[in-house]
Amino acid sequence: MPYAESEFLPISALQHLLYCDRQCALIHVERLWAENRFTAEGQLLHKKAHGGKPTNRPQERTRRGVPVHSRELGLFGIADVVATKPSEPPIPVEYKRGRPKKNDCDRVQLCAQALCLEEMTGLVIPRGEIFYGKTRRRLAVEMTPELRQRTIDAVARLRDLIDSRRTPPAEPGRKCERCSLRDLCLPRLGRLGSTRDAFDNLLNHLVPATSTVEPDPS
Repeated sequence: MPYAESEFLPISALQHLLYCDRQCALIHVERLWAENRFTAEGQLLHKKAHGGKPTNRPQERTRRGVPVHSRELGLFGIADVVATKPSEPPIPVEYKRGRPKKNDCDRVQLCAQALCLEEMTGLVIPRGEIFYGKTRRRLAVEMTPELRQRTIDAVARLRDLIDSRRTPPAEPGRKCERCSLRDLCLPRLGRLGSTRDAFDNLLNHLVPATSTVEPDPS
């Protein structure tokens, strides 16, 4: 059954989820956000990608900052670039500041854009591309049945996480070093889940409870 617009989830949340469940919940459930060098560089790259003018070459037409959505998946977002060639389906191009990652977070985000474009255009999109700022190259990504299923599964897991309104416990690791939410996440105190619970737990240890003194009956 199609989702109403009020139920749509941002495509960008899929990357947050696949990077770290807790980071995703902090951003999309607890509404926390913080910048660091990596997020600032990423936003600058996206701004440049969206800010360019559309191009119409004989063999390729390029549109930037294209809104996409899917009622079947309940997703919405912005495709950095959508390129089309004569007699070919559109190709979404996602811009990333770093290098290709070992996990699927970038590919899943791109696939979600492709699934949205398929629903919007009625065309099958066989591939997309990811431009990485560090390598200055585009990486072709095939929209295989396996990647499509991983994306659909990730969307379902994202919806379950957000609908639960619960923040998973922290699992400190190397990924924490690059996370802009590190100071808000409190990974050493995050066993309780939400940051509010972590702060309350910290205060309970720092502030002794006030003792109650019974009045002297004399």
